[in-house]
Amino acid sequence: MKRILIMALSAFAVACGDQSIPQANYPELDLTNPLLAEWDTPHQTPPFSLIKPEHFEPAVDAAIACSRAEIEAIVNNPAKPTFGNTILAMERQGELLGRVMGVFSNLMGTESTPELQAIAQRNQPKLSELSNDISLNPELFARVKAVYEQCNWGLSKAEKKLLEDTYLSFSRSGAALSDEDKALYREYSKELGALTLKFGQNALKATNAFTLNITNPKEVAELPDFVKQAMAAEAKARGEKGWTVTLQAPSYIPFMTYSTNRTLKEKLYRAYNSRALGGEFDNTEVIKGIVNYRLKIANLLGYKNYADYVLEKRMAENTPTVMSFLDELLAATKEYAELDYKTVSDFAASRGFEGTLMPWDWAYYNEQYKNEKFALSDEVVKPYFKLENVKQAVFMLANKLYGLTFTESKEIEGYHPETTVYEVTDADGRFMAVLYLDFHPRATKRAGAWMTEFRGSKIVDGVETRPLVSLVMNFSKPTETAPALLTFDEVETFLHEFGHGLHGILGEGEFESQTGTSVYRDFVELPSQIMENWATEKEFLDLWAVHYETGEPMPAEIVERIVAAQNYLAAYANVRQLSFGMTDMAWHTIEQPFEGDVVAFEQASMAPTQVTPVVEGTAMAPAFTHIFSGGYAAGYYSYKWAEVLEADAFSMFKEQGVFPREVASKFREHVLSKGGSEHPMKLYEAFRGHKPATQALIDKMQLGK
Repeated sequence: MKRILIMALSAFAVACGDQSIPQANYPELDLTNPLLAEWDTPHQTPPFSLIKPEHFEPAVDAAIACSRAEIEAIVNNPAKPTFGNTILAMERQGELLGRVMGVFSNLMGTESTPELQAIAQRNQPKLSELSNDISLNPELFARVKAVYEQCNWGLSKAEKKLLEDTYLSFSRSGAALSDEDKALYREYSKELGALTLKFGQNALKATNAFTLNITNPKEVAELPDFVKQAMAAEAKARGEKGWTVTLQAPSYIPFMTYSTNRTLKEKLYRAYNSRALGGEFDNTEVIKGIVNYRLKIANLLGYKNYADYVLEKRMAENTPTVMSFLDELLAATKEYAELDYKTVSDFAASRGFEGTLMPWDWAYYNEQYKNEKFALSDEVVKPYFKLENVKQAVFMLANKLYGLTFTESKEIEGYHPETTVYEVTDADGRFMAVLYLDFHPRATKRAGAWMTEFRGSKIVDGVETRPLVSLVMNFSKPTETAPALLTFDEVETFLHEFGHGLHGILGEGEFESQTGTSVYRDFVELPSQIMENWATEKEFLDLWAVHYETGEPMPAEIVERIVAAQNYLAAYANVRQLSFGMTDMAWHTIEQPFEGDVVAFEQASMAPTQVTPVVEGTAMAPAFTHIFSGGYAAGYYSYKWAEVLEADAFSMFKEQGVFPREVASKFREHVLSKGGSEHPMKLYEAFRGHKPATQALIDKMQLGK
């Protein structure tokens, strides 16, 4: 049986009068398009094998038409505006478009073919136009405002929050502007959307455009076998001889860590740190366009800069708070970061290195020092971190803390042959979510690691829809002679993204816009970063870390070294993160259009945090997708903000052991399940009993010890 999901909208009985959702006059849809037909699949998961690139554009057009019909029905409803017929109707509208874009946007990150990129460029203006037509519709805003200003005494906390969020969403999207300014808002937001899309595509293309092929065996002889095997596999996959290094992290980082060939490493470093800086995929002019259009939008809405606009809806609330926070952390850690750099530099000198330790030298001597001090090189730990074992360990941790079980499903399709799919159930057998795992780099996949959803959770007419969660990473690939073995950093990354996944999996609530990771940006990293703590917990490692060949447990002395090394270079790493946050804030606190030099601006913004030598001709901004195409504009500080939260929160876990179910249940109740249904500070205080303090993170780093 084929039907349209959004046709299922029906009346809702809520407080404050007649709350029925207006029925839209939907256009007739092509049900032969799998994106528009009902998905007769387990848990209504996307039937990826049926979905072809040519299906997306007509599906987006049809879904946009459905959204327009739904908006028209709300606007033309003759009944008095109520929470149900206006706010709730707004929450429910766009379901089909959300489903179509849920598939498309996720594939754009993991299967970004030229065909999909072209479709994205054609779709983006249509989606911007729809968004503006909704947010700038005066009749629609009048109804929303009428509900916002009337007595809403009968609404629940979540409903009141939805009402407030809906009203602010309109007002922050230009609904109260004059007709002339609304036209400008449309123009600016349309141009901004196109530029952010272009930025991400350029960064991906620039990353893929550079490779280094080595054919001289002497130049790879010193490398560990796992590095050479991965390089050989990369060369073979590309039809090349010898060994190939790419700018993908699982390829780039090991070579930089183990090679002593400074010439090749400098070449790689400069290539990596000048991606999209000039050349065919230049992003410098794109950056200027992005920050200037953001400034124009902020000014149009009454803010002096874009950061002020963004932070109004963040836990930090305003720019001075963020700058004070970053400055406080920098003041407490900068001298220790400089000592960290000196420690590694002095070690390099003791090994015969002459001159200034440059950034391309850092990974090698850092690894050598760490191995000498802690005997903890990647080569030592990787055999105990077989990907399959790490995955099962992460599942086990979720079971111990939250009672979750992960069962692999062969019936649910993945979006790529490398994807594995799991059904997640609670301790009582309740279905919680579908989890997609995608571990290894591909030319069509953007760099980094992230959690996303094909669908969130919600309740409509008493029927609950559970989320479809995806974790995407770029971990070391298996080779012809060994399975995928992770570095310690990759283990931490897995735990981090899995924390985001838990936030989605355990989300509860009626409204999809409030569930899971739909929270303030500076709160969303708490569930992810707190999970990283278990990577250095001996009781956790002892349960699963075994040698992939012998099955022998990780020796106690290695586990002890991991625990001892958990704060190694903590100050250096902290200041490095602060540098990203500070350059982000610099870009988004400009109050005049920027027409200067991108590289010079970045260097000036990061100067207070500079510990290593500046390398001319390099810049991170042209490939800084987090802030220019990834949603973290004026928000990168949130990683450090969340570290403060998790340092304080994890101390509560530690008070009762490594796997305290009682504390985990409280964390689930007040943080993971609540999503954005309440202000995050209230949620945090309900869990912890007090507000977080920056000193918690400073104490955790154990500086000078």
